[in-house]
Amino acid sequence: YGIRADSSNNLYLLDFQSSTIGIVDAKTKKFTAWRGDIANSRPRRGVVDDQNRLWYAEYAGNAVGMVDPKTAKVKEWVVPTPWAQPYDVVVDKNGEAWTCSMMSDRVSRLDPNSGQYVEYQLSNTTNIRRAFVDHPTSPCTFWCGSNHGS
Repeated sequence: YGIRADSSNNLYLLDFQSSTIGIVDAKTKKFTAWRGDIANSRPRRGVVDDQNRLWYAEYAGNAVGMVDPKTAKVKEWVVPTPWAQPYDVVVDKNGEAWTCSMMSDRVSRLDPNSGQYVEYQLSNTTNIRRAFVDHPTSPCTFWCGSNHGS
């Protein structure tokens, strides 16, 4: 449920039917797979940051995940609100990860260094799918769509 390429053209694959994240090395064609600790997390969407780490939403795991191919480790941060069902993740210029909820009408910002989230309750029902960060603004501006409104 998502395919992303990093700066070396390595291909990340997200398996929505499990907890597996895979990568195909562009030069060797070798496939490597990782799993986090959350079973059946259903990874989806995702973005590659400037360190070639893949950040992704864990829909059924209610978390944000990150795989670092340099360390071969997966890190996961559970969203504080139950049943948030993260759909997408974006990373801003400060290294914070933003996700949006399909179910709880919240936007969540993760500081991966502290593991702390800040959640923003929206005023309308939304069912947010995609998220975007406008980096040139200071502070960064977060944008998301609303499937239940305009």
